[in-house]
Amino acid sequence: MKKLYLLFAISASVYSAGAQTLITYGNNTVSKDEFWRAYNKNKPVVTDKEKSVREYVDLYTNFKLKVKAAYDARIDTLQQIQYDIQNFRNQVMENYLSDNKGLKRLEDEAFERSQKDVHVLHFSIPIGPDSAQAAAVAKELYQKLNSEKGTIVLPDGVKQSDLGFITAFTVPYEYENIIYNLKTGEVSEPKASKTSWHLFKVLEQKPGAGKWKVAQILFTFPPEADNAMKERIRRRADSVYNLLQSGMSFAAAAKIFSDDKLTYLTEGELPEFNAGKYSYAFESRVFNLKKDGDLSKPFETAFGYHIVKRLGQKAVVTNRSDETNNFELKQKIMADERINVEREKFTKEIVIKTGIKKSPIVNTTDLYRFADTLMKDPSVERTESLPISKKPVLLFTDKSTVPGSEWLKFVRDYRGNTDQDQKESNEQLWNKFVSYSAVEYYKNHLENYNSDFKFQMLEFKEGNMLFEIMERNVWNKAVMDAAGLQKYYDTHKEKYKWAASADVIVFNCSSAKIAEETMTALKAGADWKKLSDESNATIQADSGRYELTQVIGAENIAQPANGMYTGIINGADGTASFVYYLHIYPADMQRNFEEARGLVINDYQGVLEQEWLNTLKQKYPVKLNESVLSGLIK
Repeated sequence: MKKLYLLFAISASVYSAGAQTLITYGNNTVSKDEFWRAYNKNKPVVTDKEKSVREYVDLYTNFKLKVKAAYDARIDTLQQIQYDIQNFRNQVMENYLSDNKGLKRLEDEAFERSQKDVHVLHFSIPIGPDSAQAAAVAKELYQKLNSEKGTIVLPDGVKQSDLGFITAFTVPYEYENIIYNLKTGEVSEPKASKTSWHLFKVLEQKPGAGKWKVAQILFTFPPEADNAMKERIRRRADSVYNLLQSGMSFAAAAKIFSDDKLTYLTEGELPEFNAGKYSYAFESRVFNLKKDGDLSKPFETAFGYHIVKRLGQKAVVTNRSDETNNFELKQKIMADERINVEREKFTKEIVIKTGIKKSPIVNTTDLYRFADTLMKDPSVERTESLPISKKPVLLFTDKSTVPGSEWLKFVRDYRGNTDQDQKESNEQLWNKFVSYSAVEYYKNHLENYNSDFKFQMLEFKEGNMLFEIMERNVWNKAVMDAAGLQKYYDTHKEKYKWAASADVIVFNCSSAKIAEETMTALKAGADWKKLSDESNATIQADSGRYELTQVIGAENIAQPANGMYTGIINGADGTASFVYYLHIYPADMQRNFEEARGLVINDYQGVLEQEWLNTLKQKYPVKLNESVLSGLIK
């Protein structure tokens, strides 16, 4: 019952100012928009719309009355409630700190790119002391690749590597964008990174290879291995391949022969992978295996000789509506650098929305001068005591300010982190601080900028408050009222009768084999308690009286009798259960108070709840605007 109330609460509450009033309770109102949003969130499937809406009006009114009682009791000020709300806020806030349209664009883009694999050559030119020379070499290479046919002589200093086939998320997003915008045979213009110039050439494109599951046996050789050593290792791989062809299991061969220390204990199995995870030399052989169970002949890569067994292959998902694939894409996007592209765009929008601007009270020269001064003694005390520390350095449209101490703290923390500090100028660091401050302000005032977030936070808050007030006024009150429970049972005894029932012993065993052995022992006269106690927790047994419809496996017995067993029911986790009938009882036997206690508590809670609601309706008289309701029902 508690879960039902909380579930309703989580779909029930929202503020909507300035709209038509549908419900009034005391001096409080519920707008048409607020009610309609809550009603539609539940997405009821109905044949009689008017009946459904009117029933929900009653439910929603009762909910609002209880929440009002919770506010009156100052439940929203409880430390645990406030902690839970803040914790929930921190959990869901990140979902609202990106542009949904931008995220959708990234999802669509990743889906489209996952539909094809692209075979790519990569050329790199290190940027040494003479950066101009490296740029000239990159330009020369670009011209060569575009003008000359066949094999070309690479300029000095150029490194060429075959990336094989790649797909979405295989290479850094910046390079993925370059590659997927090239046609077959095209070469990208030189792109500079901090250490190198990069060019890419697309050799071919094909439909995506999907996800692959393989096992391998690896025979490694060191990088400096000569031909004689490689030949010895190749012969060893051939002999193992012959053993496999003669019937030796792949799992056993992997444990005995494989040099891959990460997989030999797991029967050689590699994690599932897409194109681009491993080298082209490896993947090209894997993707030629036609069906599950196929073995490759030994083949060479830079790591050694491999024998690969195909375990499974999943085709690329081509249905854009596939929820599982969409969830996986979203998870990858959120963990990938590409999400930062959209976050940077969104941050610029936040700066505009918050109206953040520099305060005229502190000039730019002092901002930068005291930032430099602080780094000579970056203590907390000095951060708070410099001349600009207590002066406002940023302003928002609502007149909120950010003090200079926050700017100094930002500088101190950023400059003091060698992994983070990129030696930006003070001007560049100030621009970062402005963006950071705007985002922090936006987070703290997110309800003012995003109605969905406001709605979700209010749902959670009032749901928790409802649960607490129901605990106090109904659930715990009913459980603790022994006299009231007994009186309710005595008055309504006819409600608490057994259906056809039985005294039973329920056995839960760790496996089907143990269940079979237990049943055999019982039929031979073994004591069930002793079996359970001495089973080392492989048998758990419990006795009690249950209605026949509640007994597991009862559907397998047409008419149970004393001394009968149900069949063994196998669980999905490998466990197994069965039931032994001790004594069968006919229907309509009276339950005593203890036997009916759980049912009585549930019914008595309903009585207390209704009495409480009647009191609340007297305190906060309820009125329904029929004209507004009629507009909703049409």
